[in-house]
Amino acid sequence: RSARDVPPEQALEYVLGYSCANDVSARRWQKHGGGGQWVRGKSFDGFCPLGPWLVTADEIGDPQSVELSTSVNGIEQQRASTGAMIFPIAELVAYISRTITLVPGDVILTGTPDGVGFAQDPPLFLTDGDEVAVTVEGIGTLRNTIRFV
Repeated sequence: RSARDVPPEQALEYVLGYSCANDVSARRWQKHGGGGQWVRGKSFDGFCPLGPWLVTADEIGDPQSVELSTSVNGIEQQRASTGAMIFPIAELVAYISRTITLVPGDVILTGTPDGVGFAQDPPLFLTDGDEVAVTVEGIGTLRNTIRFV
């Protein structure tokens, strides 16, 4: 159901479920061609795949105790627990609902753990043909092959 001005104590009551997301970023474009708009480098066709399915909130239990990882071509790049999030999911839902009415079908991405490619030394950028696998405990693995068009 719609959520507006929801207190953190009730926020999880508005969450239908959880899934995996690959929050793809065109870093070079963000830095040089985005006109200062960070979000535009995350908005190209094919970016932000979701899945492989939606798991209902009751199947997850405590959303702040879920392990997640990301690998590129089978090499793990990120591993963390949602317990390490700066802002818990309930606080995010409450905060967003203060200025935006959340409606059924809205998706909130909660951020990414350490290990983002461009911040590595040396930086790691995705190339054509790379396979990215995002795994979330209790949900599954979302696999995507990067294709430059």
